[in-house]
Amino acid sequence: MAAGGGHSLSLHTDGTLWAWGDNSLGQLGNGQAAVSQFSPVQTGVGAVWQFVSAGQTHTVAIRQDGTLWAWGANNAGQLGDGTTTTRPTPVQIGTTATWQSVSAGTDYTAAVRTDGTLWAWGSNMDGQLGDGTTTNRLAPVQIGTTATWRSVSAGVFHTLALRQDGTLWAWGYNAFGQLGDGTTTTRTSPGQVGAGTAWQTVSAGGAHSVALRTDGSLWTWGNNTYWQLGIAATADQLVPVRFGTAAATWRSASAGGSFTVAVHTNGTVWDWGIDGVGWMSTPFAPDYSPKQIGVDATWQRVSAGYAHALAVRQDGSVWAWGSNYEGQIARTARSFRASLSPAQVGADTNWQRASAGDQSSTAVRTDGTLWTWGSNRYGQLGGPSTTGLPGPRQVGAATTWQRAEAGASHVTALRTDGTLWTWGNNANGQLGDGTTGSQRDAPAQVGTVASWQSSSAGLSHTVGVRADGSLWTWGSNTDGQLGDGTTTRRSSPVRVGTASTWRSASAGLSHTVGVRADGSLWAWGSNGAGELGDGTTTPRTSPVQIGAGATWQSASAGKNFTVALRTDGTLWAWGYNSNGQLGDGTIIRRSTPVQIGAATTWLSISAGQNFALALRQDGTLWAWGDNSYGQLGDGTTTNRLTPVQIGSGTTWRSVSGGYSHALAVRQDGTLWAWGSNGSVGKLGYPDVFEQPQQVLPNTPLATAAARLAGASFTLYPTVLAAGQALHYQLHARAAAGAELAVYSLTGRHVATHRLAAAGGIVPVGALPAGWYLARLRLPDGRTATSRFLVR
Repeated sequence: MAAGGGHSLSLHTDGTLWAWGDNSLGQLGNGQAAVSQFSPVQTGVGAVWQFVSAGQTHTVAIRQDGTLWAWGANNAGQLGDGTTTTRPTPVQIGTTATWQSVSAGTDYTAAVRTDGTLWAWGSNMDGQLGDGTTTNRLAPVQIGTTATWRSVSAGVFHTLALRQDGTLWAWGYNAFGQLGDGTTTTRTSPGQVGAGTAWQTVSAGGAHSVALRTDGSLWTWGNNTYWQLGIAATADQLVPVRFGTAAATWRSASAGGSFTVAVHTNGTVWDWGIDGVGWMSTPFAPDYSPKQIGVDATWQRVSAGYAHALAVRQDGSVWAWGSNYEGQIARTARSFRASLSPAQVGADTNWQRASAGDQSSTAVRTDGTLWTWGSNRYGQLGGPSTTGLPGPRQVGAATTWQRAEAGASHVTALRTDGTLWTWGNNANGQLGDGTTGSQRDAPAQVGTVASWQSSSAGLSHTVGVRADGSLWTWGSNTDGQLGDGTTTRRSSPVRVGTASTWRSASAGLSHTVGVRADGSLWAWGSNGAGELGDGTTTPRTSPVQIGAGATWQSASAGKNFTVALRTDGTLWAWGYNSNGQLGDGTIIRRSTPVQIGAATTWLSISAGQNFALALRQDGTLWAWGDNSYGQLGDGTTTNRLTPVQIGSGTTWRSVSGGYSHALAVRQDGTLWAWGSNGSVGKLGYPDVFEQPQQVLPNTPLATAAARLAGASFTLYPTVLAAGQALHYQLHARAAAGAELAVYSLTGRHVATHRLAAAGGIVPVGALPAGWYLARLRLPDGRTATSRFLVR
């Protein structure tokens, strides 16, 4: 694995290489420059890769045949192909097939060959190449004549390397003592760090360095402004100092922009420095004391990027946390939010079934655990607070959940022992616990019966079917939706009639539909829009049969409309239709069932607020009706009067429509969401999406303004008219000596400006129309990038 400036990569055991995150300069190598990826995409098609390293905006890798390849930004020649041309796909560097290891820095690269020689190329303004000059190199040049190099690590503007005798060497920018030679003198050639011969691994960060010795001890030196060295004093350290106690032993360590992350020999992972590792992440809270990440003790190694980190567990799975501004932690969407704890990168294939409510979501995994996210105003997330969650969190520790159904603001769920549990809003007794008015923020069993077969949560009423075929309802009953012949609210389950042949039931806004074992369809409750389907607009307080047919398979109640399936695979709908939710090509209300299209291959259905979704037997997913929030998932916000296919996939297994969002599970067990995200993250990731995005298990995400390690860098406007100047704001402490360089997206350097004040104007001249990259560089070596468009 490799963490870069805003992108990440993982090398799989089968030799395939995968990348995700920022791709503005082609650094993912998939040929789609300027298109960022929020989940892993394969780099190339071969299974031939052996080693990979990610720089700020470029990537280098070695194939199994020993050849060296590079792609991405090339403004300073960091790709080594003899040009400054950006490459969106891998290009081979020379013809040599004896490369052993490689390390990508900010705008330069260093590598070791199998013969022990050391080579470097790219930017050299601070002597970071080590060839005795400050001249940029567009192709690899050998560093000295020594042939005993073992490994090398390229940082932002300084380089560290180990020789085969265990000695440590450093060169490049040294204003903060990051070379560890006791001075702050920049060096253009390798100089030995101390006299030790027991160094095992090294890592060069933004302006600090980290190394492990053969005895497992961890050492740090250089800049300590943000406690990235892990010692209490903020003073820079000009020579290596031991981290932690004499008894502590470490397995892996990596230096990031202004933080450090390391794996202890006991398998735990720790980090320190800027808490949350992100200039686009958490409130600025540096902390010198190491903090354990999670409680797992199965970590193997780590890689720190500029503002995010990757880690591999012993089972080979890759995890990420920190900034996600460019999608570098694979949270499916660019965001100014960051994850404060690791979440697995790639497909999470443990989801069994999901249900979309009004402003919240719930899902059950194959291991029987129950998860919720979104709004928690009424305790519907099943946790001890009313704080919403933008990502899935487990409810309790039980592993016996079978299925859960989210209503408008309450949830019903079944366990494998046949017991029924509810929680959330109880204003109308919809929880069925004999009370009204008080909400519950944790699951509570409904009575003592252990023979529940299914349940459904509506706006403020609930229905359930027991194993003996009896039907029970409770909650609000203003429109007769409980079907007990009255309009009396019930706070405990009441039986509907005496029939023992109910197969399923669905609770809508204020009406209910059910199917009996003989295939007959029944409905009751509100009927102002003909949602009962009996040919009238008369409300019913007891079930009435819809038509005389006995070929119904299932039905789903939405807001004043109903959709249903027959056993012959045909799809039918009736009721309110102002948004096309009936799918019959009109916006005409229907008081009796009307067939949707002529297809006879429909498999399952789900009615949302004013839209509907359905699966076909071939695994395709279809939607129609209201699309104001992209809840149809077709990439638009256009209402659809007839079913439209969602994507081209044929692997959908189940789907659920909510108020303005939808959830679906694929056959591989992955969970997907789309539509409105509200203010609480009911989709499980930031922002609104009009196409399905995969949901990964997260801990709560923290939000903060964009930061560059406390520098509060702002560049505006993002869209310029021809000849218009850029404006910037920067914290006064960071302004002196800062530089702002402008590049085209092809890597061509346009201009560099010294920023002498905390705010001002940067003239960019008469730039041709197009996108540009502005890169801020602080005196301590930290960098940040921003894009702007010239029209």
